[in-house]
Amino acid sequence: MTEQLQIYKCNVCGNIVEVVNQGTGELVCCSVPMEQLQEHSNDDNAMEKHVPIITMEGENKTIRIGSIPHPMEKEHYIIFIEAISADKKYLKRKFLYPNEEPKMELKADCSYNEFTARELCNIHGLWKSEFNSKN
Repeated sequence: MTEQLQIYKCNVCGNIVEVVNQGTGELVCCSVPMEQLQEHSNDDNAMEKHVPIITMEGENKTIRIGSIPHPMEKEHYIIFIEAISADKKYLKRKFLYPNEEPKMELKADCSYNEFTARELCNIHGLWKSEFNSKN
């Protein structure tokens, strides 16, 4: 059974899908079941840093990838950054390409006071961190 916002990858062709509406079927691509990507949240032992870092200036929030800048090279880069509201009603995603700065901004007029920030690295997978403006 799939759940809303889970991310799956085909290990044959590289297709990546995110579940919009949960269902009971199995996701299959290239005649092979797709792999569900697991969210990681601790990169203390990693050479490159992947956990999204969320900062706040006034009501504006910025999501940067890694406590040190993540590489953004053709062979190794962040595919996207996304912010998902706590109630899962709102999602903002920014697709990135090599040589771009791995960051995304959320403006003051958004409803992201409590959210999950996720990013997908083309080599090291899916990473997340939580944000709550009340803390």
